[in-house]
Amino acid sequence: MRNLTRTLIAFAVVCLFSHTVAAETRPPNVIFFLVDDLGQRDLGCYGSPFYETPAIDQLAREGMLFDSAYSTCHVCSPSRASILTGKYPARTNLTEWLAGRPERAFERLHHGEKITALPDKEQTLAETLKKHGYVTANYGKAHLNKDPTTYGFDEAITGWVRSYYHPFSPVYDKSLPAKQGDYFTDKLTDAAIDFIQRNRDRPFYVHLEHFSVHDPIQGRKDLVQKYKSKLAKMQQPAGPGYILEPNPDGPAITTGKLRALETDDTSTTHQRERVWWVKQQQDNVEFAAMVEATDESLGRIRSKLQELNLDENTIIIFTSDNGGMSASNQYVGINHAREMLDSRFASSNLPLRGGKGWNYEGGVRVPLIVHWPGKTQPNSTSHAIVTGTDYYPTLLEMLDLPALPQQHVDGKCFVAALNAKDYDRGPIYWHFPHYSNHGYQSPGGAIRFGKYKLLEYYENGTIQLFDLEDDIGERNNLAASQPEIAGKLTKMLHNWREEVDAKMPYPKTTTSKPAPGARVAKPNR
Repeated sequence: MRNLTRTLIAFAVVCLFSHTVAAETRPPNVIFFLVDDLGQRDLGCYGSPFYETPAIDQLAREGMLFDSAYSTCHVCSPSRASILTGKYPARTNLTEWLAGRPERAFERLHHGEKITALPDKEQTLAETLKKHGYVTANYGKAHLNKDPTTYGFDEAITGWVRSYYHPFSPVYDKSLPAKQGDYFTDKLTDAAIDFIQRNRDRPFYVHLEHFSVHDPIQGRKDLVQKYKSKLAKMQQPAGPGYILEPNPDGPAITTGKLRALETDDTSTTHQRERVWWVKQQQDNVEFAAMVEATDESLGRIRSKLQELNLDENTIIIFTSDNGGMSASNQYVGINHAREMLDSRFASSNLPLRGGKGWNYEGGVRVPLIVHWPGKTQPNSTSHAIVTGTDYYPTLLEMLDLPALPQQHVDGKCFVAALNAKDYDRGPIYWHFPHYSNHGYQSPGGAIRFGKYKLLEYYENGTIQLFDLEDDIGERNNLAASQPEIAGKLTKMLHNWREEVDAKMPYPKTTTSKPAPGARVAKPNR
């Protein structure tokens, strides 16, 4: 009996040792935690004065926070495609959210040509990881007009949310088990945790694309009550709740006319005059509750990883698809009850200017936290400039997999930055040849190179130049005072558009479409 006991103990030790060795030698798991419409300043670790995000803040304390991370577009679909392809939207020609919005009669340009789904020819990050033995899952808002199982995901539960309370939408009511009263963010997290549980013995890649914090702005009821109580105890912040942002590409607008437009609170007037209300304060209790529910999702996933002893072998990338929705989606009026405004305007991105729909920092600067156990220095901050095309080659290097330079042609690996070494990515670019929903901005593009950022608008050729080190709010236009820098960056932007075959908008007074990358002639006014 004693010999049998010794044998069983020895066998158990061997099994435990084998399991430990297998866990240590297994390739790292990857969780790409992508939040919709989350502004950089919507998190506690980025300075939010109102929203509480303890799990995300803890991830930042245990990993590396980037303060100059960008999306490749100020709206969702192009940004999401860039993450999966390693290519700029202008190169794939997936340049607008899908399916996009129709043109308006008062707009002077036709939208640039675009495609309406992720191209079949692209080898996505998911496909590449799957080829290297990863089991892959996509949960949430894919928004690329294709079933994710056709571009590299073994499992997918995706679709559009009509309500954050069950029933969510016809597609989710069929694919996501839930009952009356269930909250969508929680149920999507359940699905991700279930996938992790089922695949704990295999390397996995979870592409969790939370629909939150996209509208409809509906917080979980218990958290809404929490923030109502918190707001009632807070001192009223100084300054206006909303300001009107004029169109930088339009004729100069006088202060008197701007004041008059503040009282003419109709959508048709504002669309025609090209001004838009932008929220200036973080005081939306419904949105605050959405942010915290998303934070809880990350916390629950990390707890499951710890329970399964996978936390030290799992890379977590936390980011957003574009800047925060500080301006409403096509709806502009503010002469309404607080509840109505909270359902239309999500948050403030201050000190960043603008928001979703703008090429200003508020529309394209996003949060980014990378937790790479044993590699990233805990509680560190990187000033490296990175963008959405860069995740593909970076993850391949992190996982010790071969690069695919012909695929992620616009991506730059930022592992050096993750290792706290010198890293200079070079310029990053934006191209949006459409009128935006949020703010009705003119079609335009931008470049950031070093501390400078230049914006070019395609309707009238307006140029703005900002020094982001001294003017993160992008209020001091240096284009006239620093013409050499403006000229250099403009030339770089034009050369890049030609290189990637960027499709341009064109005047409604003509039927011919411009050559790729060309500047657009000013339409008759």
